[in-house]
Order: sequence, then structure tokens, then C-alpha cells
Amino acid sequence: MKTATTTLVLCVASLLALGMVMLYSSSMADKGTHYLQNQVIWCSLGLLVCAVTTALDYTLLKRFAWPIFVIAVFLLALVLVPHVGLEVKGGRRWFGIGRTLRFQPSELGKLALIIAVAGYGEHFQRQLGEFKKGLLYPGLLIGLVLGLIFLEPDRGTTILLSCVAAAMLIVAGARWKFALPPFLAVVAGLAFSLIYDPMRTKRIFAWLDTDKHKMDAGYQAYQAMLALGAGGWTGLGLGNSREKLGFLPEHNTDFIFAIIGEELGLVATLLVVVAFILLVLSGIYIASHANDTFGLLLGSGITFLIGIQAFINIGVVTSALPTKGFPLPFISYGGSNLLMMLAGIGILLSIARRARVVHTAASTSLEPEGVPQLS
Repeated sequence: MKTATTTLVLCVASLLALGMVMLYSSSMADKGTHYLQNQVIWCSLGLLVCAVTTALDYTLLKRFAWPIFVIAVFLLALVLVPHVGLEVKGGRRWFGIGRTLRFQPSELGKLALIIAVAGYGEHFQRQLGEFKKGLLYPGLLIGLVLGLIFLEPDRGTTILLSCVAAAMLIVAGARWKFALPPFLAVVAGLAFSLIYDPMRTKRIFAWLDTDKHKMDAGYQAYQAMLALGAGGWTGLGLGNSREKLGFLPEHNTDFIFAIIGEELGLVATLLVVVAFILLVLSGIYIASHANDTFGLLLGSGITFLIGIQAFINIGVVTSALPTKGFPLPFISYGGSNLLMMLAGIGILLSIARRARVVHTAASTSLEPEGVPQLS
């Protein structure tokens, strides 16, 4: 367990450090230290929350699972209200905090849904083979959050959370035939909605033929590929990116991975991928050694969330997936995402700390009295 927690902490610390450096490098030409200062504020809050959640017993979340869920649903509904939620580029997804800071309630919704599904999965673990307990009730629970996020509209997060929730139910013991239909229903609904969404339909066609659409819907993907190609093995050097000079949109958020490749090269991007792989493996190990089913499901859900989100972001930047705005965990600019991700890491560490204490106590109790211990 010590190896897993050490690896987890080192990976997160390395990604955070790289994120701060690359955030300043990618935005210094037009924003100076503005983005870096905001990110440092959110990172400080996130590390504080991470420390608190690490110190607390994660089982306390079972008592507050439903209040947290209700608050998240309320905020997701409130952000849709005109003049309350901020509308940016056709989406109503943020609350304004002061003049510069924003909070995205869907980030809280991700964590709240994971906690709720973990609590539900533990409580009804033996009944998950039934239709009502294994499909109907959790489907309504998950569908409420997904529906509100879909209305923002945020189809990417809807897909992400549907994958995470379905995986958690399967880990809890739900049958494939129960988890698969709602997942397919979500995919079918999203596909149907794309037919009536010209912008996202263009993104699909641009993904299939980037060269043909490199000046319109495929512009971001094309510029990202240029950045990765220009970086070569070792990169152009820190601060020497050309794409950040107005060529690559969202270069400090969704496409910051391309700037890493351009400035630091293929070696750095591969190290980032390795860091996420090690992080996911550590999270899976911690979850599998949890002291109870709630810890298993909670740790699995958080690990799936981080791993799938990183996979989608890197897939989009490398044109392996259609263009979709997703921050790269711990690296991209985005305060609410960073805050919730660090809270999730704290919960993982709490699960690991609790498991280690319990296992140590159990092994000590097995030692016969009067037998001298070897030094």
C-alpha cells in the first residue's frame, strides 16, 4: 500500500508542477501571470481540501452522500436559470465568483454522483441482480444528474459520467444486461441530438477528414497536430511555442497537451501518459484493498473519472477522438476541475490510510502472546 500511495502522490505532484509551468508558458504572451495566479489560488484550496479529506475517515461520506447529492443537483439546476448561470459560447455551465473566478457545478456533480452510486452500491449490493435495484433505481439516480448536465449543454461530461457510473455498477455486482441498456440509451440519445446540432456534426466530419476541414471545424485539431509535430522528440524549448501566439484556440485549457508536445517534445508527452497510467494503477490497487465495499466503489469511481477524462483529452488533442472540450486533469487551466480532482485524490489517500491501519491491526492480533518478535 505504501508503494501505491507514494506513486499516487508523486504522479499528482509532478502533474501539478508541470501544469503550473506550462500554464505560465502558454499564457505569458497575452495574459502574463493572470491565469497562473488564479490557478495557484484554486490549487491552494484544492490542496487544503485534499489534506482534509485525507485526514478524515472516508466512511463519513456515506452519512452525507445524499445531502451532497441534493446540493449538487440544486446547483446544476440553478446554473440553468437565466441571469444566474454564466452563458459562455452557447453553454450555461458556470457561476461567476468575483470578476475573474468561475465555478462549474458539473465538477461537483461528478464527485457527488460517484459518492451517491458508491453508497447505493454498498447498501443494495445483494439486490443489484434484480431489475428495480439493479437498473431502475440507479438509472433514475444517474439520469437526473446526466439530464441536467446534458441541458447545459455538455455532452462530453454526460458521456464521461455515464461511463463512470456504468463501470461502478458493474464493479458493485450489477449484471451486464442491466448496466448496458441505459448506457446504450445515453449513447443513442446523444447520437440523436447530434443530428440536430450542426456544430457538433461538423466536428465529427472534421475528425474523419481533418485536412479537408482544417480551416473550419477541424482547425483546432489540425493546429494541435502541427504543434505536436513541430516539437519532435525533445521540443522547441520551454516558452518557444508558436501555436500559443493566437494559432491554437484554448491552448491553456483543453489543448495544453499540444503545447507540452511542442515545447518539451514527445518524451515529455509520453512521460505525462505514463504518469496517468501509474496514477490509475495506483488508484485501482488502493480501491481493491479498501476495507469495505463503499471504499472499493468510491475509489474505483474516482480512479475511473480521472483516467477516462485524461484519456479523452489526450485522444482529442492527438486526433484519436473527435474534438470535445475536456481539461487535462491537474494540468489544464480550470479551478473547479482542479479543486474536485484534488478532493478525489484526498479521498483515495483516506481509503489507503484506512486500509493500511486495519490490515496492520489485523496482522498484529494474529501474533501469539509470549513469542518474541524479530528485530
